[in-house]
Amino acid sequence: MSPSLARILSSLATGVVFGLGLMLSGMTDPAKVLNFLDVSGTWDASLMFVMGAAVLVAFAGFRLARGRGRPLFGGQLPEVVETRMDAQLIAGALLFGVGWGLSGFCPGPAVTSLMLGSGGTWVFVAAMLGGMWAGRRTLGR
Repeated sequence: MSPSLARILSSLATGVVFGLGLMLSGMTDPAKVLNFLDVSGTWDASLMFVMGAAVLVAFAGFRLARGRGRPLFGGQLPEVVETRMDAQLIAGALLFGVGWGLSGFCPGPAVTSLMLGSGGTWVFVAAMLGGMWAGRRTLGR
């Protein structure tokens, strides 16, 4: 198997596992996310456990990758080049949080939810892609 085919298949498998995890955990249901944010009403703490498990899995994966010293399918591991908080980072985090709180979606679950065919999801993803395009044009990236 060629390295490029292995990389494509690995990416596909990773995406499928990620999407299935989002669906099984309920992250593709905006109501579940909004209930997590509603601490004075119908608060649902299960999202906290999903996020905690994701952080642990990601931490282990990054440690394994750094321990190998190189990616599994060639190339180089990216270096962390920026570690300070600046106005762009804070503004981006605020916009992300407001969008997440208003819609109940963040990008991964929204794209995964497209398979479910809800019209609201398509509108959200279109607006998200438009916002990403506008941000890149504004910042010149």
